[in-house]
Amino acid sequence: MIVSREEIVEICNNLRTKGKKIVFTNGCFDIIHIGHINYLNEAKKFGDILIVGLNSDDSVKRLKGQNRPINTQDDRAGILDALKPVDYVVVFDEDTPLELIMEVKPDVLVKGADYRIEDIVGGDFVVRNGGKVVTIPFVEGKSTSSLIQKIISIFSTKFSGS
Repeated sequence: MIVSREEIVEICNNLRTKGKKIVFTNGCFDIIHIGHINYLNEAKKFGDILIVGLNSDDSVKRLKGQNRPINTQDDRAGILDALKPVDYVVVFDEDTPLELIMEVKPDVLVKGADYRIEDIVGGDFVVRNGGKVVTIPFVEGKSTSSLIQKIISIFSTKFSGS
Protein backbone atom coordinates (compact mmCIF):
# COMPACT_ATOMS: atom_id res chain seq x y z
CA MET A 1 0.00 0.00 0.00
CA ILE A 2 1.31 3.44 -0.91
CA VAL A 3 0.85 5.77 2.05
CA SER A 4 1.73 9.31 3.11
CA ARG A 5 4.23 10.26 5.80
CA GLU A 6 1.37 11.04 8.18
CA GLU A 7 -0.33 7.72 7.50
CA ILE A 8 2.82 5.64 8.01
CA VAL A 9 3.32 7.07 11.51
CA GLU A 10 -0.21 6.07 12.51
CA ILE A 11 0.15 2.67 10.83
CA CYS A 12 3.42 1.96 12.66
CA ASN A 13 1.96 2.95 16.01
CA ASN A 14 -0.95 0.58 15.38
CA LEU A 15 1.36 -2.25 14.25
CA ARG A 16 3.51 -1.88 17.37
CA THR A 17 0.46 -2.24 19.63
CA LYS A 18 -0.21 -5.55 17.84
CA GLY A 19 3.35 -6.72 18.51
CA LYS A 20 4.40 -6.62 14.84
CA LYS A 21 8.11 -6.39 14.01
CA ILE A 22 8.68 -3.51 11.56
CA VAL A 23 11.48 -3.65 8.97
CA PHE A 24 12.50 -0.55 7.03
CA THR A 25 14.64 -0.07 3.97
CA ASN A 26 14.94 2.70 1.44
CA GLY A 27 16.24 3.57 -1.98
CA CYS A 28 15.57 4.95 -5.44
CA PHE A 29 14.42 1.64 -7.00
CA ASP A 30 14.52 3.30 -10.41
CA ILE A 31 14.57 0.27 -12.71
CA ILE A 32 13.51 -2.80 -10.77
CA HIS A 33 15.76 -5.83 -11.41
CA ILE A 34 16.40 -9.23 -9.83
CA GLY A 35 18.86 -7.71 -7.38
CA HIS A 36 16.08 -5.52 -5.97
CA ILE A 37 13.70 -8.48 -5.77
CA ASN A 38 16.21 -10.62 -3.88
CA TYR A 39 17.08 -7.72 -1.59
CA LEU A 40 13.44 -7.02 -0.70
CA ASN A 41 12.69 -10.72 -0.16
CA GLU A 42 15.65 -11.00 2.21
CA ALA A 43 14.72 -7.78 4.03
CA LYS A 44 11.19 -9.05 4.67
CA LYS A 45 12.60 -12.11 6.48
CA PHE A 46 13.73 -9.87 9.36
CA GLY A 47 10.20 -9.04 10.50
CA ASP A 48 6.47 -9.02 9.94
CA ILE A 49 6.03 -5.78 7.99
CA LEU A 50 8.36 -4.32 5.34
CA ILE A 51 8.20 -0.58 4.78
CA VAL A 52 10.10 0.86 1.82
CA GLY A 53 11.10 4.52 1.92
CA LEU A 54 11.24 5.68 -1.70
CA ASN A 55 13.29 8.68 -2.78
CA SER A 56 11.11 11.27 -4.54
CA ASP A 57 11.95 12.31 -8.10
CA ASP A 58 13.59 15.51 -6.82
CA SER A 59 15.64 13.54 -4.30
CA VAL A 60 16.82 11.09 -7.00
CA LYS A 61 17.84 13.99 -9.26
CA ARG A 62 19.93 15.50 -6.47
CA LEU A 63 21.57 12.15 -5.70
CA LYS A 64 21.96 10.62 -9.18
CA GLY A 65 21.96 13.57 -11.58
CA GLN A 66 19.52 15.38 -13.86
CA ASN A 67 18.94 12.36 -16.14
CA ARG A 68 17.49 10.31 -13.31
CA PRO A 69 15.16 8.89 -12.34
CA ILE A 70 14.20 6.96 -15.46
CA ASN A 71 10.79 6.11 -13.95
CA THR A 72 8.66 8.63 -12.06
CA GLN A 73 8.12 8.29 -8.32
CA ASP A 74 4.49 7.31 -8.93
CA ASP A 75 5.57 4.52 -11.29
CA ARG A 76 8.34 3.38 -8.95
CA ALA A 77 5.97 3.40 -5.97
CA GLY A 78 3.35 1.44 -7.92
CA ILE A 79 5.87 -1.21 -8.95
CA LEU A 80 7.19 -1.58 -5.41
CA ASP A 81 3.66 -1.77 -4.05
CA ALA A 82 2.94 -4.70 -6.40
CA LEU A 83 5.86 -6.74 -5.05
CA LYS A 84 4.99 -9.53 -2.63
CA PRO A 85 7.44 -8.70 0.18
CA VAL A 86 6.53 -4.99 0.33
CA ASP A 87 3.76 -4.01 2.75
CA TYR A 88 4.00 -0.21 2.61
CA VAL A 89 5.70 2.34 0.36
CA VAL A 90 6.21 5.90 1.54
CA VAL A 91 7.91 8.63 -0.54
CA PHE A 92 10.39 10.99 1.07
CA ASP A 93 11.87 14.14 -0.44
CA GLU A 94 15.00 14.58 1.67
CA ASP A 95 18.44 13.43 0.50
CA THR A 96 18.54 10.86 3.31
CA PRO A 97 15.75 8.90 5.01
CA LEU A 98 16.77 9.99 8.53
CA GLU A 99 13.58 11.94 9.32
CA LEU A 100 11.41 9.13 7.95
CA ILE A 101 13.33 6.52 9.97
CA MET A 102 12.76 8.61 13.09
CA GLU A 103 9.04 8.72 12.30
CA VAL A 104 8.73 5.00 11.50
CA LYS A 105 10.94 3.83 14.40
CA PRO A 106 11.66 0.44 12.80
CA ASP A 107 12.74 -2.62 14.74
CA VAL A 108 15.13 -3.50 11.93
CA LEU A 109 16.85 -1.16 9.46
CA VAL A 110 18.14 -2.90 6.33
CA LYS A 111 20.60 -1.66 3.70
CA GLY A 112 22.79 -3.24 1.05
CA ALA A 113 26.14 -4.69 1.99
CA ASP A 114 27.91 -1.87 0.14
CA TYR A 115 27.29 0.12 3.34
CA ARG A 116 29.23 -0.31 6.55
CA ILE A 117 26.76 -0.68 9.41
CA GLU A 118 28.26 2.26 11.29
CA ASP A 119 27.73 4.50 8.21
CA ILE A 120 24.06 3.68 7.62
CA VAL A 121 21.90 6.77 8.00
CA GLY A 122 19.56 6.35 10.97
CA GLY A 123 21.36 3.26 12.22
CA ASP A 124 22.41 4.85 15.48
CA PHE A 125 18.82 6.02 16.09
CA VAL A 126 17.44 2.51 15.50
CA VAL A 127 20.00 0.90 17.81
CA ARG A 128 19.43 3.52 20.55
CA ASN A 129 15.75 2.63 20.40
CA GLY A 130 16.35 -1.10 20.84
CA GLY A 131 16.39 -2.10 17.18
CA LYS A 132 19.08 -3.56 14.96
CA VAL A 133 20.77 -2.69 11.69
CA VAL A 134 21.57 -5.36 9.10
CA THR A 135 23.08 -5.46 5.63
CA ILE A 136 22.17 -7.76 2.78
CA PRO A 137 24.62 -8.77 0.03
CA PHE A 138 23.85 -7.64 -3.50
CA VAL A 139 23.39 -9.95 -6.45
CA GLU A 140 26.70 -9.61 -8.28
CA GLY A 141 26.53 -7.51 -11.44
CA LYS A 142 22.92 -6.41 -10.95
CA SER A 143 22.31 -2.69 -10.59
CA THR A 144 20.23 0.04 -12.18
CA SER A 145 23.40 1.86 -13.22
CA SER A 146 24.73 -1.23 -15.02
CA LEU A 147 21.38 -1.68 -16.80
CA ILE A 148 21.44 1.93 -17.96
CA GLN A 149 25.02 1.54 -19.21
CA LYS A 150 24.05 -1.63 -21.10
CA ILE A 151 21.12 0.16 -22.77
CA ILE A 152 23.33 3.11 -23.71
CA SER A 153 25.94 0.75 -25.14
CA ILE A 154 23.38 -1.14 -27.21
CA PHE A 155 21.85 2.02 -28.64
CA SER A 156 25.16 3.77 -29.27
CA THR A 157 26.43 0.69 -31.17
CA LYS A 158 23.17 0.29 -33.09
CA PHE A 159 22.90 3.93 -34.15
CA SER A 160 26.57 4.93 -34.43
CA GLY A 161 26.76 3.74 -38.03
CA SER A 162 23.68 5.71 -39.15
